Amino acid sequence: MSHAPPLLDAIPSSSLAEALGRAEHDAVVVVGPGPLSKRELPVELSRAIRAAEAADRRLVSSRTTAVVPLAGPVGRLVLSTTPDLSSWEQDVRALGVATATGVAHALAAGARRLLIVPCAPSDQRFSQAALVAALAATGALWEPYELRVGEARPPRADRVTVAAELDVARARALEAGRIVARDIGGTEPEVMSPEAMADYCERAFAGTRVAVSVARDAAEIARQYPLIGAVARASLAVPRHHPRVIRLEYSPPGATRTLLFAGKGLVYDTGGADLKTDGHMAGMSRDKGGAAAVAGLLRVVAERAPEGVRVIGLLGAVRNSVGADSFVTDEIITSRAGVRVRIGNTDAEGRLVLADLLAALREEADASSSLFSVATLTGHAALAVGPYTALVPNGHARALADAIFRAGEELGDPIERSTLRPEDYAFVTGKSPAEDVLSCNSLASSRTPRGHQFPAAFLDIVSGLRASGERGGALPFLHLDIAGSSVTGGTWQTGTPTGAPVVALASALSLL
Repeated sequence: MSHAPPLLDAIPSSSLAEALGRAEHDAVVVVGPGPLSKRELPVELSRAIRAAEAADRRLVSSRTTAVVPLAGPVGRLVLSTTPDLSSWEQDVRALGVATATGVAHALAAGARRLLIVPCAPSDQRFSQAALVAALAATGALWEPYELRVGEARPPRADRVTVAAELDVARARALEAGRIVARDIGGTEPEVMSPEAMADYCERAFAGTRVAVSVARDAAEIARQYPLIGAVARASLAVPRHHPRVIRLEYSPPGATRTLLFAGKGLVYDTGGADLKTDGHMAGMSRDKGGAAAVAGLLRVVAERAPEGVRVIGLLGAVRNSVGADSFVTDEIITSRAGVRVRIGNTDAEGRLVLADLLAALREEADASSSLFSVATLTGHAALAVGPYTALVPNGHARALADAIFRAGEELGDPIERSTLRPEDYAFVTGKSPAEDVLSCNSLASSRTPRGHQFPAAFLDIVSGLRASGERGGALPFLHLDIAGSSVTGGTWQTGTPTGAPVVALASALSLL
């Protein structure tokens, strides 16, 4: 099981002509807006591109892909064009999509040693085009973990070389993190059960400076994390479904700041007693994208070993099963932080898992700390912002949210920002003297106004963060809902996991 992309490399653009004269590659993939013949490229490439454009005018004016012969030892030329990138609404993702498409065509044509030539505008929006192209190319080679587990499966390509100025070590680290995130997030619920997730993390971080520890005793987890224990209650009838709390810690000497991450790891979500019906259970093995992203981010940290920053991730690996001992609507459960939570719907279980993890992280935070929750949390996020990560900061984290937004724009891992409002806190305020907070209403989040914002208010309160701030211990807190960005096409059951928002976070938080 490899966690790094195979043989990712780079050459300067000035060496492209020389590379075309050798047999080290068996396909050149040229990517960018048409007509590509107007780009400054070696003469043999320009000649072949002009001939292809003359034969197929779509290469000049629209987004398309073609595989044509190339004279010389390489033998194949793949042209993958983007839309017109001069329009202000276009961004660097268009180059990434075209690169992945070009790579897929090259592989289908029989190539295994790919030379990627990104042709991007000089606009600042495309300053990271080479890195985006590299990640798109290596990302296109990922295969589901189910195919790779238990067998020595060769990579789909032997080499990916990018003809551009590229920090190869940085690109390799980011792709290593995305592989971990995709493996955990995209794997079916028996192959990536709670215990299997813990085992995977132990293997993924073996020999690195990231320490892994796992809480495996269900009774102790229920004592330490009462809300997690409630969610896991019906799963305890099946030993292999028992919960795990996985801690990933990177603690270099002399750290001056601390980043604390809680990741929702619902390996399967039936909805519990509020059972998902009408086919809505399909894809619920993908409800662990938050834990996957946190593990992926820590894998980047393991690769790069950044100085001066301590990074801790807590992953709540749980199965929300249905059964005789399911927790139910109307129960009142006291969280780890001592907040009484009335359950509004058992299908809103992810926020319960996150609240207890955040409470544990808050207990070890200091003035240098920032806290994050990452989760495939609400259908409302996917409805409100589509295929983007929804980022909801508290008032102390807005500058940090802006930095994450900018990094996402530059690197093709885009973010949409939301704001916590008084209505969000009012919405979850307890409605009777018996409870402090209501976990949610009885409607689907996608049918509830501010359906992805008010869960962030819930987390702020139930983790004890808000009370700490009122006592003078205010900390930046950012909630990232990746329900829309965690898989391609928005189809949880069959979409390819993306690894979002590993790239944006790693860059914005200076972990590279």
